[in-house]
Amino acid sequence: MNKPLWKPPEQRVNNSNLLNFSKFVGFSTEYDFKKFWQWSVSEPEIFWSKFWDYSKIIGNKGKEVIRKNKSFNKTKFFPDSRLNYSENILKIKTNDIAINFLSEVGFEENISWNVLYEKVCKFSGYLKSLNLEKGDRVAAYVPNKIESIIAFLACAKNGIIWSSCSPDFGEQGVVDRFKQIEPKVLITSDYYFYNGKKINILEKVKNILTKIPTIKRTIVFPYNQKEKVTFKNFVNFNEALNDSSLDENFERLDFNHPIYILYSSGTTGKPKCITHGAGNVLIEHNKEFMLHCDIKNKEKLFYFTTTGWMMWNWLIGGLATGSSIFLYDGSPTYPKIDTLLKYSQDKKINLFGVSAKYIDHLKNENFNSKHLDLDSIKIITSTGSPLAEESFKYVYDNIKQDVHLASIAGGTDMVGCLVLGNLYSNVYKGEIQGQSLAIDIDIFTEDGKSTKDGEKGELVVKQPFPSMPVKFWGDDTGEKYHNAYFNKFKNIWHHGDFIERTPNNGFIMRGRSDTTLNPGGVRIGTSEIYQQVEDIEYITEGLVIGQNYNDDIRIILFVTTKNNQDLNEEKIKSIKLKIRKNCSPKHVPSLVIKVPAIPKTKSGKIVELAVKKIIHGETINNKEAIANPEALEYFKNLPQLK
Repeated sequence: MNKPLWKPPEQRVNNSNLLNFSKFVGFSTEYDFKKFWQWSVSEPEIFWSKFWDYSKIIGNKGKEVIRKNKSFNKTKFFPDSRLNYSENILKIKTNDIAINFLSEVGFEENISWNVLYEKVCKFSGYLKSLNLEKGDRVAAYVPNKIESIIAFLACAKNGIIWSSCSPDFGEQGVVDRFKQIEPKVLITSDYYFYNGKKINILEKVKNILTKIPTIKRTIVFPYNQKEKVTFKNFVNFNEALNDSSLDENFERLDFNHPIYILYSSGTTGKPKCITHGAGNVLIEHNKEFMLHCDIKNKEKLFYFTTTGWMMWNWLIGGLATGSSIFLYDGSPTYPKIDTLLKYSQDKKINLFGVSAKYIDHLKNENFNSKHLDLDSIKIITSTGSPLAEESFKYVYDNIKQDVHLASIAGGTDMVGCLVLGNLYSNVYKGEIQGQSLAIDIDIFTEDGKSTKDGEKGELVVKQPFPSMPVKFWGDDTGEKYHNAYFNKFKNIWHHGDFIERTPNNGFIMRGRSDTTLNPGGVRIGTSEIYQQVEDIEYITEGLVIGQNYNDDIRIILFVTTKNNQDLNEEKIKSIKLKIRKNCSPKHVPSLVIKVPAIPKTKSGKIVELAVKKIIHGETINNKEAIANPEALEYFKNLPQLK
């Protein structure tokens, strides 16, 4: 068994929310996470009812905790409860900072809890003046700013369904998403910055509006609040706020009342419109922040995200713990590689959240944070793709030694996690620490049996859980929903991740199920190969696919290199040797090909499926979901693959 990289200090465990909650529910206080998780999935009614009380949710809990249905996704949690999401977010009434914003060009803005409450209530009054009703949709094409959160909370307060895209999405990507949900209002900004460039949003908006006829009004906020601007043909967000009366009525709605629509990445077809309920996300985010990340009142939370990634919705959920949140808009490494970590030092951030690709980038650049004081950071969370073994070690060697490094995984499907960190378990290289409490996850073989330790299989959930989507928008028969999660195993949620359990009750992500490789009939997760390749000094990134070849599958590895170094025969040989030695002969790619760039989604995920389609001569319907679609061109008609 490998040695732990970090053990939770006893003092932190003794003062943890996890231990307090164990006592609160009358569970034994031994520090055994697996036992506590097993209790939580065997007693879901007790767990969720007690956790509602423990996290002090404002609302009427009702008498029934779970109304079971023989269909997995028709089971309802807290079916007779009533709550208002925004009332739970805005419960603090002080002049302390609720949200801080920093732009990559260096200007900062703050808002206090009192002013946030006032602006949400005013914007809610404005939305009512437009005759927007519960269940109507508001679309937002916005940078990661305070105004975006004010607008979202005003919608949630009124029972209006929110849906956002980040401004780096192209026009067609925005239309493909928003047109499906028929919004009445569009909220946007005048511009944003990325990598030192000022990018105009309104030029794109004019074209978008011609393609979504349901949008009757467009509201624009200035990116820099110090600038006095006028918007022709559009409503000025600040003027709408100033002219509106304070609407302090927080109507309490059903637990499952839709709060927002998120989208699947849409790299293989039109994005699916995944609709989530207000109470569902509130209680799940409370649980993840409080019990898994040990976040307490008045802490400081930062996640590097855009408004088009579910981590934005997750971060806002952190406000319900009484913590303040910190927003950064722009490139994470502009103007300097240490921009985000310096922000965390200056603001004394407690939770520092980034993508695994960001940590890999720091590692590839040999970045060391010894010039920074990161004493305040108690937890680093990483998601978006599996965090490589070497990147775990890199964090402890080069970023911070005494820190809870939590690799977390779940997705847009539940706006949260299925596997993540906790303060009872040690951190081991390459491993996610444990299960999400009260979510009955397992790993199945192809024929639906639980795997043994070290055996790879399909990530599944065996019992209903609160943060399942309420529905897919426009999927009246429920067919799309069923096909997304319940096609593989009867009445069992199939998540689509290829994963294995370790002897430490930890988990290793091996890639997406739909991109697993099958050379000679043996299932191989792509991340096993990435783990080896991205640890090579001259390689920056890899992409692995299986090519249909001579009635079998052959593995093709594409790589990008540091400073565009050449890939000679000797290097290719050493790459194959490393994979053979540390994985198996079956993992060794038939070909290793250097490419100019690796195509990715907006949230930094490698798009293996799109590349696989291209090399098999299939068309890609939705290039708009890809951050750098020009990178796909290189993969067409590669002579090496003939």
